[in-house]
Amino acid sequence: MKRLFFILYLAFPLFVLGCSEEEDTLSEQREKLVSYLERTHSPTLIPDTSVEEGSQLPYYTASGNTVYRYVKNIYDPDRANRAEVGPNSTVTITFRTYVFQFSNITDSTFPFWSNDPLLENAYRELGLSVGEGGWTFEPLRIEMRGDILNGLRLALLGCREGDEVEAYMTYNMAYGDSNFSTIPRESPIAWFFTVDAVE
Repeated sequence: MKRLFFILYLAFPLFVLGCSEEEDTLSEQREKLVSYLERTHSPTLIPDTSVEEGSQLPYYTASGNTVYRYVKNIYDPDRANRAEVGPNSTVTITFRTYVFQFSNITDSTFPFWSNDPLLENAYRELGLSVGEGGWTFEPLRIEMRGDILNGLRLALLGCREGDEVEAYMTYNMAYGDSNFSTIPRESPIAWFFTVDAVE
């Protein structure tokens, strides 16, 4: 029993240190994402809690632990009449996904995954397999109650058909703290997508 207590005693600082490092990384990513959205993003955004009634200022929302979302067409007067994404919806999107570097994503920034047909030729030029068994440029159908990234689920909830969305997420809402394919561990991720259909 003393031996077990001694092992746990030695392991506890490592456990606390690991939790502390993880929280430090998350805090740093949250701070950088908010700084980017409020200072560098074009247009500059304010948090939804700062939007005054009747304002038309562009804003972002935060959800989960943590996903920041900007809906470009949030003030479209017809938006409220379009189908809304709920927890049991099936959603079809066209998207581009990036490892986020806390700077503006431009046309020259290449996504690590996309189904945007405007990029099909660029993918072919890179030698990526397009079509069966490779990249597909068909709209992606997502079952909201299915197995999808937590960050993407949170980014989609409450969106409406026709929305143009940017979602920025801390690594824990995306691919986590281990390497995933070509994505380095603890990478913040950005999803740019259009909601094509909601069922």
